[in-house]
Amino acid sequence: MTALWLVIDLEATTEEGGWPLAEMEIIEIGATLVDASGHELDHFQRFVQPLRRPHLTAFCRELTHISQANIDSAQPFPTVWAQCERWLGPHRERLAGWASWGDYDRQQLLQEWHQHSLDSLLAGLPHHNLKQRFARARQLPRPVGLNMALQLAGLSFQGQQHRALEDARNTARLLPLVLP
Repeated sequence: MTALWLVIDLEATTEEGGWPLAEMEIIEIGATLVDASGHELDHFQRFVQPLRRPHLTAFCRELTHISQANIDSAQPFPTVWAQCERWLGPHRERLAGWASWGDYDRQQLLQEWHQHSLDSLLAGLPHHNLKQRFARARQLPRPVGLNMALQLAGLSFQGQQHRALEDARNTARLLPLVLP
């Protein structure tokens, strides 16, 4: 039975110059379930309605291409996360771990799980920071952004940048280059 990897990317509320993690809320979850070669077997994408700051800033809308209407019609995080866990359920036994580009996504999920008193099957699985692993594998002086990493790997970004599922899929393309 082949091991599977979950690659997650989140989009969150923000403003130009950024907000502290504690003030950000997830507005989109993108996840791709891949084998070790990076081949996608299934995916999950949902918008999430932020509760503390329900109106997206102009900067956030422009950066993510997520409209206020997308957010207004979305469910809150606990509902969306329950949907994600149900989607993941059948694959639980084969999951080797989960990954994201950098540590932001892991930290944001930990914050949201804690804030909403949620348990997650991901909490018991190893998380891999592919940004750090890529930098080590390529012996780079410092980690680089996803787009630069793809270029260094001879690949180009596919889809719309700063959209959760497209970012997760592009991150997954780098997975075979950094897994042991």
